[in-house]
Amino acid sequence: MMRWSALFLALAVAGCTTIETIEIPDQVKPIEVALPPAKSFATARPSPPARSNKNIASDFVSLHFELESGAGLPVFTRFETPVTVRLTGSPTSSMQQDLTRLLTRLKREAGINIRQVNEGQANITIEAVSQKDILRILPNAACFVVPNASSLEEYRRDRRKIKSSWTELRQRERLGIFIPYDVSPQEMRDCLHEELAQALGPLNDLYHLPDSVFNDDNIHTVLTGFDMLILRAAYAPELRTGMTREQVAAIIPGVLSRLNPRGDRLAAQPSTQTPRDWIDAIQKSLGPGPGSPRQMRAAKKAARIGQQMGWTDHRRAYPHYLLGRMEQFSDPAEAERQFQIAQQFLKATPGTEVHQAYVTTQTAAFALAQDQGPRVLPELDQAIDVMTRAENASLLATLLLLKSEALKQAGQMQQARAVRLDSLGWARYGFGSDLVAQSLTQGSTRRTPENTKDG
Repeated sequence: MMRWSALFLALAVAGCTTIETIEIPDQVKPIEVALPPAKSFATARPSPPARSNKNIASDFVSLHFELESGAGLPVFTRFETPVTVRLTGSPTSSMQQDLTRLLTRLKREAGINIRQVNEGQANITIEAVSQKDILRILPNAACFVVPNASSLEEYRRDRRKIKSSWTELRQRERLGIFIPYDVSPQEMRDCLHEELAQALGPLNDLYHLPDSVFNDDNIHTVLTGFDMLILRAAYAPELRTGMTREQVAAIIPGVLSRLNPRGDRLAAQPSTQTPRDWIDAIQKSLGPGPGSPRQMRAAKKAARIGQQMGWTDHRRAYPHYLLGRMEQFSDPAEAERQFQIAQQFLKATPGTEVHQAYVTTQTAAFALAQDQGPRVLPELDQAIDVMTRAENASLLATLLLLKSEALKQAGQMQQARAVRLDSLGWARYGFGSDLVAQSLTQGSTRRTPENTKDG
């Protein structure tokens, strides 16, 4: 037996970094339930980078001297004075709490001299604005960072001027970050991590990085051990604003040897650049909903390119994961096949535990739909541990929901209720909407149709 509405929600939101507003028909009367308080993460537990310093040095240069569009940056830039941060607009209490925690991590793990101020001009101004205000300026952005602006109004007025161009930037003195206050606490926190990291350091995203927020696949939602090493290196005394690509490339190996001696003992791995055709295909395949024919074609194209490139890493797996999500309701058997292909490549690629946990969320839901919950309990426990370390509350809530259902199928009813309650606390942080959290507690129950895997 299954709570089918809960399983549907788990499948629909698992892996999404942006939770859409759910419209509830007027005739549906949600049952009022007492919800536990929203949970939050305490001590960060980032894993140290597990790649060679030679690979990291190449990544450092690419991250700092290119934009996501592929445009080159002429010089290295960073803040050359202690960094001040001011939070303005209409921030929520959770945004302030997560900012305080992030600044503490940046000081401790990246060695950056950074502090929050409550008034006056700051080097970095974080303005909490409405989601609609952001979308009016950048229709596809969840949040963003710009040079030489301290308010959204200033950026709107000057966005076409040279001062607002990253390619014209020669020194960092004043930047603006714009984050929506009317989204889930997790989405606000994720924006803080990525945008503040880019305000301080790299402006590029690289799809070949398996362990970084500087990757448009959005698998990692908070700054990783690799990211903190990149930021610490960016503020090393050996570097300075104005250096050319060649100068930085010559100096950064020595910086990394000093900061990350472990990386000198690891063998460099061959790496390939990600072609623009693959990036364009992935971007076309992403979007809300179950997946249009256009999105499906784009994901299949990305899968073909990965095969032609001879990849066996997470980039080879990613299009198959996306295809599985698109097919999960229209063709469950094909969706499960795509997830298995993705997992096959991920399990052969070191450092992809977070990626694997995303896929486990999907494959475990299929197993539950076939009353095979007890079989996937070890996989769910492993994924829950990974997502706890990765601080992804929305995926953690979903995994705990699935574990609760698996425990029910195993006849462990009391433990199942405790795990479901734990799921609700994380859901309130990860999804934001209490209505979503409530929907995880209820739903009709029916038997799986014969010979189907559809949830």
